[in-house]
Amino acid sequence: MKKYLVAGLLTLVILAVPAATFAQFTIDSNLPSTLGVSNTTKDVQEMIISVVNWVLALLGLIAVIMILYGGFVWLTAGGNEEKVASAKKIISAAIIGLIIVLLAYAIVTFVVNTTNTVTN
Repeated sequence: MKKYLVAGLLTLVILAVPAATFAQFTIDSNLPSTLGVSNTTKDVQEMIISVVNWVLALLGLIAVIMILYGGFVWLTAGGNEEKVASAKKIISAAIIGLIIVLLAYAIVTFVVNTTNTVTN
């Protein structure tokens, strides 16, 4: 199992290094405004909404990666019932996490729309 993981990571690094060396990377001095968290162009409410959206997107991405990891564990279980049970637990926990992230997004959207309606 560890050999496959090391081989996969090594392959990923080998394939990613040429792409990184040919990339033209410059440091953007306006990075906060690019990410939508600059306080010069937005008020505090919009900045908080932007940060919450970034955090929820990151958590959603982590949940999807965990689902993929659980599927990988299940596929490489080789009929071992303990590994299959572990994979099922990983996938179900990741799905629950994804549902929580989606509900959090819905709650934040509802609260923001409600406060915008009340304040306007």
